[in-house]
Amino acid sequence: QCQFVLDHSKMAYAQLVAANALRKLAVTSWNHMPPAHQIDFRNYLLSYLAQRGPSCEPFVSTSLVKIVAAVTKLGWFTSEEHQQIVGEVSKFLHATPGHLILGLQLLLQLVTEVNTSAGTRSITQQRKVSSSFRDVALYQILQLGLSTLQQLATNAIPASADEIAKIRECTLGVVLSCLTFDFIGTTIDEASEETGTIQLPSSWRPTVEERSTTDVFFDIYATAPAGPSSSKALEVLVQLASLRRSLFSSDEERQAFLERLVRGTLSILQPQHGLTNHANYHELCRLLVRLKANYQLSELVHVGCYHEWITLIASFTIDSFKHWQWAANSIHYLLSLWSRLVASMSYLKGDVPSQLESFVPQVIAAFIASRMELVRALQPPDDADPGVDLDD
Repeated sequence: QCQFVLDHSKMAYAQLVAANALRKLAVTSWNHMPPAHQIDFRNYLLSYLAQRGPSCEPFVSTSLVKIVAAVTKLGWFTSEEHQQIVGEVSKFLHATPGHLILGLQLLLQLVTEVNTSAGTRSITQQRKVSSSFRDVALYQILQLGLSTLQQLATNAIPASADEIAKIRECTLGVVLSCLTFDFIGTTIDEASEETGTIQLPSSWRPTVEERSTTDVFFDIYATAPAGPSSSKALEVLVQLASLRRSLFSSDEERQAFLERLVRGTLSILQPQHGLTNHANYHELCRLLVRLKANYQLSELVHVGCYHEWITLIASFTIDSFKHWQWAANSIHYLLSLWSRLVASMSYLKGDVPSQLESFVPQVIAAFIASRMELVRALQPPDDADPGVDLDD
């Protein structure tokens, strides 16, 4: 009956109610459905999205996408056809721009669904599905996302400006979800910058070491309008800056990777491009502290543009302290960055100067001055009624 409503009703809200009901029915009665029926049900949803998805209201297609992801997770070990879902979804990526957006939404929802424990009956079952999905499908999804970004960079996708912006945002979401996947079953606490490194599988090494992998995100930041896409590109770079040391094939490859990241941040700090956007500003601060958290000062000072980089970071930090009202949520990351830099000075060996001796006093003075300015700003005016509680 729900499928009949989907097939014949032209009312978007009727379609939404039918889709939501289908999801509940599928989840609650999944174990009572024969494997062949499960596959037919998934194929029906994919066929419906292929034929009518681009013309549906977004909230209807989103609900159907969630059903596909849910049934794929439930049936992952029931039939091998469920494990071939990436191949089915990739057909969407080579059709119209509307289908491409739907395909990217399907990939994003698949990763999100598998990476959460909701809908699973036990933690053990969740880990089995998650580990298998990581080994079978996740790398394919990352490669599809990166190839789509490369196509966008070369204007190889014929679409309108609005469609290009939507495709870019969805693709960045797919790549970010792949890099934030719970690879080893220990959920990262994003509230803390004391996180460990990201444990990407060794099979991902060729893609990570390729120069275009980092360059494409800095290019997106430089060319996309300040907004969700530019800040999400920086979020991806934060994850790339947190990769485990042993992922790289050699110390030289790791140093070259660091050089690309440092030069990329330098290309943002020099023109201050996009930093009037709060989200961009915040993510850049996170990226800077992650660079120091995952690389030694001795590695940073050997980057060719280190002198210019540390000079601009000092200037950027001092300017942030001066505008504490605007950058309040990001100052913590800058303080953490300088704390880590100072703590590493005693371990620095060799003749290459860190130049921190000249910048740290300036940063400290600027921070103290900003705190004094904060105190003055919070003082009540001289003519305030002493009997009035300013907090009220």
